[in-house]
Amino acid sequence: MDRLERFYKIQQLLETSKVVPLDRFLKELGISVATFKRDLEYMRDRFNAPIDWDRDLRGYRFVTPVAGGKRLAGPRFELPGLWFNASEIRALLTMQHLLSNLQPGLLEPHVRPLLARLRTLLDVGEHSFEEVERRVRVLHQASRGAHLPHFEVVASALLNRQRLQIAYHSRDRDELTDRELSPQRLVHYRDNWYLDAWCHLRDDLRSFSIDAIRGAALVDRRARVVPERELDAVLAAGYGIFSGRHVQWAHLRFTPERARWVADEQWHPEQRGVREADGSYRLEIPFSDPRELTMDVLRHGEHVEVLEPPALRDAVAQQLRRAADRYES
Repeated sequence: MDRLERFYKIQQLLETSKVVPLDRFLKELGISVATFKRDLEYMRDRFNAPIDWDRDLRGYRFVTPVAGGKRLAGPRFELPGLWFNASEIRALLTMQHLLSNLQPGLLEPHVRPLLARLRTLLDVGEHSFEEVERRVRVLHQASRGAHLPHFEVVASALLNRQRLQIAYHSRDRDELTDRELSPQRLVHYRDNWYLDAWCHLRDDLRSFSIDAIRGAALVDRRARVVPERELDAVLAAGYGIFSGRHVQWAHLRFTPERARWVADEQWHPEQRGVREADGSYRLEIPFSDPRELTMDVLRHGEHVEVLEPPALRDAVAQQLRRAADRYES
């Protein structure tokens, strides 16, 4: 960690533990005694840190100067503004966005202090919350809206291990079906909510988009419990949100121009990628259902070629031909 991070870590240790032995500082910070002493003197001289060694307690602690039985007023101790790393700032702003868009309900009085705390975390030193919010944007692409009227019923069934009766709109077939589900887990994926559940109609695991649920009611029966390993094997092994038990591997080749971007992207935790001699990039991805993978391949247009399997290659080629025909007509 850099020096400013060490200053904040020293402050955090002293605030949480009150008295901190030297050995713990060295272990937590990963530095030598000499470096720690230099950091301590810098904090005292530059930031007025009231840190002192307590001989009786055998550790460092914050102290308040006292003279004649009275506390002495002195310069205020304050570290310079801390800037979060990329993952921290994204997490904080995403949490702030999700909580701000929460529909009014029983959680509202509990959410207000959480939002206030997030503002405090983002309001660091010379970086005000308004400045952070204005200068850093988190774009939520393809979100289908925050208003999910059946979310509470779904969450209640999930947490109480209770079955759920839903009316579900299938966008692919544009039809409404009644399903009895055993909810397993909620998934927030690409700014939309999904329910992983055992579908008693299909007698198999399925993922359901929460915004496509047109009606939901609790059923007075215990939910079927599916082991976590089976959930991951069916719902997490393939590409994207679509599930399936039969996993195949897609082999994609990207042009040298597009490889500059794609080589640094993660499409799937189990992906395999290699640079080829001409600068192109070969990416191998597991998938069960080709729909989402096909959409992501098509967005790269002429800069990608599906090499395998033949069925996926043909499906992408057919879509490209139909798109070209539409423009030519």
